[in-house]
This record gives sequence, structure tokens and C-alpha cells, in this order.
Amino acid sequence: MNTSHSLGEMQLSREALDVFAFAADRTVFGTGELTAVGLDADDAERAVKELVELRLLCYAEGVPDRLTVVPPAVAASRLLRPMERRIQHQQEEIERFRWMFDALLPAYESSRARNSSAAPVELVTDLHVVQEVIEELTLTCREEVLTAQPGGARCPEALTAAQERDRRMLARGVAMRTLYQHPARYHQPTIDHVQRVTGLGAEVRTQSEGFCRMLIFDQHTALLGVPDDPRAALLVREPHLIHSMRVFFDCAWRSASPFPLVFDAASAVRISGEIQEAIVAMLAEGLEDKSIARRLGMSVRSCQRHVAEVMKALGAKSRFQAGFLIGQLRNDSTEGALPGSECRVLASAGPPDARRRG
Repeated sequence: MNTSHSLGEMQLSREALDVFAFAADRTVFGTGELTAVGLDADDAERAVKELVELRLLCYAEGVPDRLTVVPPAVAASRLLRPMERRIQHQQEEIERFRWMFDALLPAYESSRARNSSAAPVELVTDLHVVQEVIEELTLTCREEVLTAQPGGARCPEALTAAQERDRRMLARGVAMRTLYQHPARYHQPTIDHVQRVTGLGAEVRTQSEGFCRMLIFDQHTALLGVPDDPRAALLVREPHLIHSMRVFFDCAWRSASPFPLVFDAASAVRISGEIQEAIVAMLAEGLEDKSIARRLGMSVRSCQRHVAEVMKALGAKSRFQAGFLIGQLRNDSTEGALPGSECRVLASAGPPDARRRG
């Protein structure tokens, strides 16, 4: 028997129980005598080994081939004493570490108090520090967390790291709302993550246009993404700025669409239309494919496919011509048409030349 197993897993075999009962009636005995309890040589050897490991049998002093029984209380003391010493040592180590960390708290809290009053906005440029700040804010969050995650699909590693943090917050009753961009709807790891957190009470929506990466905790602390530096973040404690961030988030939330937990063809068509509307507007601004893809949170290849569909609908042979035709459609559209409705105009009117011929 392997005594490294936890005691809760230890159970004497039937053969060992029979051998122990046999040994208890004798002062010393040899393994050959165990045929009296119906054990062959192999079973007897295994049972004896089991009892020896548990200190319930030992070899008689001066007679190496003879065994004697050990009282259970004595065996327990022999077996457990080293374990108890190890546990005591570990407890002493834990207390030493706890005392050391507790001794650092006054300096840390004093520094945080100074930083909070002197630096309402702090630039954190180390990704590990950013992750530690997120972990700390997650542990202390009590009411609400708002998250905006642009860029489409999130990497599986980030989703795995967020899974346990989100579960703990939701279990404490923290309200959670998360915004993604539409392409996240077609990324299986993101879909799996959304299914888990919404099952625990979170709300998730998507929208087409890009937005700032942000996390807002309990209306008093926030993290804001830094452009062109995914490893950095602005740590915000200034109440008025956090209020503005919340207003921006709520505005984006109201115009966003719920993240579907199952495939819905009508919803997929509508979302595709929203993406193409945004692409039409950006083409009219003269943006390149890379810029459009970044703002929509999709790959350049996916963006180029959408652009090709828009150009085909317009009957345009170049991006320049597409921008010109979009401008014409805007000018020719019914008075009062809202910006961003060009795709609906294209769908109903077809290419401009064909519309005029009709």
C-alpha cells in the first residue's frame, strides 16, 4: 500500500484484515503459517506488505523471518507523527509568510492613497501589472462590471484567464455587461465563453463599429486601452471621467444587438447588413481595407470580401469609383435618409445605372 496517498483513500484489503486478525492471536508468526487463513503465498505476501507499510506488523527483533503484531494506537502514532510534523512545519511557514505580507500592507496602502489623490489617471505599461490590477479589481468588485472588448474574436488564452474571474464575480451577485464586435459571433471559443457567462447571469451584446477597450468596476475604477499598445492601459480613478466612460458604454449598449446563443438566420442576415452599412460609410470616407478591418474587428481578408460584395452591388470597378457612386447615391437618396443607410439603398435600387434606366 502506498502511504503517500491521503488517509481518506486508505482501506485495508480483505486479505490484510484476515492476516491482522490472525496475527493478533499470536506473539510471533511466519508467513508460511498464513495458509491457515486460506491465503496462497502471493496473497499472503501482499497482505503482509500492506500491514507493514501501515506499521500494523513489524519483524520480530532478532528474528528477521518472523512477524509480530503492533497495537493500532502505536501504529497510528508511528505513521502519523511524521505527517503531523510536516503539517506543523507548513503551518509555521504559512504564518511567517502571512506576517511578512501583512507587514507590507501599511506601506502599500499609504502609497495607494497618495497615488489615488495625486494621479487620478495612471499609465501602466507592463502587461503583467495590468493583469494583476484586473485580478485585484475583480476580487474587490461588489456591484457591477462593464466590459468593452473591441477587435472581434478574443484569443482563447484571454478567455481562459477570464473564465474563473467572471465566475467568481457572478457568483457574488455582481452584474456583468460585455460588448463585443459582430465578428465575435462567429468565433467558437468566444461563443463557448459567452454561453458559460450568460448561463451565470451575464449579458453580452455586439455592434459593428469599433469602440475603446475598457473595463469599469463599481463606478469608481476603470481601465482604458491605449491605442497601438495592447500591453498597456490607463488606470482611471477620476469620478467625472469614469462617469463619461459609463455614458459612452451605455450609449453603445443601447444600440448593440444581443449575442445569439444559437444560430439565427434572420439575425445573421441583419448583422451582415449592419457590417456592410459600416463598410459603405468607411469607403465613402476613403479608408483603406486595413483601417476598415481594424475598426470592424475583422480580418483584412473578410473585410475585402465584404468590400467586393459592396462594389459588385454598386457596379463599381475600383474603390475610387465605389466612393464616387456612394456619394451619388447619398445625393440622390430620398430626402431625410440617414447616414449609414446606403446598403439598404443599394439593396432596393441596384446599381445606379440600372436604376436610371428603369
